Order: sequence, then structure tokens, then C-alpha cells
Amino acid sequence: MGKRVAVVLAGCGVYDGSEIHESSAVLVHLSREGAEAEVYAPDVDQMHVVDHVKGQPTQEKRNVLVESARIARGNIKDLAKLDVKGLDALIIPGGFGVAKNLSTWATQGKNCIISKEVEDVLKAFHAANKPIGLCCISPVLAAKIFPGCELTVGHDTECEKWPYAKTAETMKELGCKHVNKHVTEVHVDVKNKLVTTSAFMCNAPIHEIYDGIGKMVQEVVRLA
Repeated sequence: MGKRVAVVLAGCGVYDGSEIHESSAVLVHLSREGAEAEVYAPDVDQMHVVDHVKGQPTQEKRNVLVESARIARGNIKDLAKLDVKGLDALIIPGGFGVAKNLSTWATQGKNCIISKEVEDVLKAFHAANKPIGLCCISPVLAAKIFPGCELTVGHDTECEKWPYAKTAETMKELGCKHVNKHVTEVHVDVKNKLVTTSAFMCNAPIHEIYDGIGKMVQEVVRLA
């Protein structure tokens, strides 16, 4: 039997939800590995809605579960119904929705609050010794919940290629070990069964981001 992997989304669109290319890459690579994806999202309002043409917030209101259903082609469940017992692993793609709808990282940084539902799910998989895959900005969730864990969000020195490198420094301040990795590489924290890759934290060609996510998915499925 193929592994059953929960994929938790945070909306639909890089600036206010899950990063669509990352989410799609996760689903494609899970399929290639013979794993079955079960997609979940919290039934909550988004922090705000961003016009992806102008890059500016609008007055519109949208629901995280309803928006995430676009990526899941309607085959999605409320995160509150997730039962870790029937699942082998967890993956959370990136996108600003992770920092806005699953946590308050976007506004509060290392002093953020993780949504209780999301924190409970992460802790449940961790306690059950089941692997967790995180890419792009989503490793900050583990940084906040699992002190001392090892993670990567790419590189810790800011430059044109790594515009979000300060995130790595903030994670170190939370007591994590940050490991510099190229976009096509992953870091595996063997003790905590955490697999991380930088994805769009890197200003890289989309196929390299896709390949890095593929390695993350392969490692998660292998550890499951």
C-alpha cells in the first residue's frame, strides 16, 4: 500500500495563501512516489486578500478552506477533522498564507502565535514519530514549535538570489540550527524527522524549485 500523506494548505496564491507552484509540485511528486495525498486546510478567514496584480491588499474577505479547495480540485477536508492515526506523514507547502493564516509570523516574526489547529497537528505527527516536510517559509512553524530542531530555508546571507535570508537568522534566535542548502537540496533532521527545502525563498528557476520539492517529498515518503 502507498503511504497516506496529509498536505495542509493555507489558501490559494503566494501573497495571501499557499504558493500554487509549490503545492502542485508536492502533489505531483507524491503521486510519482505512489503516495496518496489527503489535502486539508483550516476553516477560517484569511488575514487579508491581496490583489496579485497590484500586490496590494483589498477589502475582500475570503475563507482559507474555500480558497485552498481550488488547488485540491475540491477534494479537501477541514483541518479540524485530521486524524494522525490514519496518516503516515505531513507536508506543508509555503506561501505567505503560512505566515498570515496558519500563524502570525508575517506581522510578529519570532514572537508569532501558531494557529492552535496547526500546532496540534504538527505536534501530533511529531509525537507519533511520523515525518514532516516543510518548504519555503513553512519551516518557521517547526522553528517555533520544536526548539533545537534542524532546518533549512536556503541561505542565511541576504543577496539577490536569497532575498529572504534574514528568516534564517530569526530562526536561529528561536534556538534552531539553520543549515545552508542550495534550492535543489534538502536538509533532514533525523532526530525530529523534519525534511526542509527552500523552494521560493530562493530567486531560482522554477524547475530547480520543483526539483528541490521533489527531493523533500522523496525523503518524507522514505522516512514514512
